[in-house]
Amino acid sequence: TGHPAARRHGAAPGMGQRAGMPLTPLTLTAPRVRVPAAPPAKRVLDLLGAVLLLALCAAPLALAAGLLCATRRARVLVRQPAAGLGGRPFRTWRFDTAGAGWAGAAVERCALDGLPQLLNVVRGEMSLVGPRPQARTDHPERLLVRPGMTGLWQVSARSDLPWEEMALLDRHYVENHWLGMDLAILAQTPRAAYRQRLA
Repeated sequence: TGHPAARRHGAAPGMGQRAGMPLTPLTLTAPRVRVPAAPPAKRVLDLLGAVLLLALCAAPLALAAGLLCATRRARVLVRQPAAGLGGRPFRTWRFDTAGAGWAGAAVERCALDGLPQLLNVVRGEMSLVGPRPQARTDHPERLLVRPGMTGLWQVSARSDLPWEEMALLDRHYVENHWLGMDLAILAQTPRAAYRQRLA
């Protein structure tokens, strides 16, 4: 016996059984975010640009490290947690300017505090251009690209953008970025950094 619909579809009596054999429980897994492959040209630009900038900025970086070490007599670099490509966790490098007095202020005014992140770019954890690295995000589309040292909102005309507008600019970059956009952002970054330090 049994329900007529069950007999029509070949279902045997009894829950969890088919032809006298127990059914294997169905295991559901959350779908993984498919991260598109990064264009090779972008990675080449990141690697060559980071190596070149490290070579050009070696003396200023050494001077900044020496000033901070002499002032604080403690650690010079700090590592901050961030979510990278596909949500993979890593730690960014920055100069630790907290409590360093005039030395820390000078390092920040010269926009040297974030330059150690070039090491993250060389390691493939970051890009020269991309969304700002964050430990957690409510915008999963940010995880489709590597976080960057600079980006669209950093080179915008305003230095006091609200968080919602920053998120929109990051999303626009994720959806529309290409090598020409990266080069344009990089070209505008020094002037934007100088303008924001004076603000």
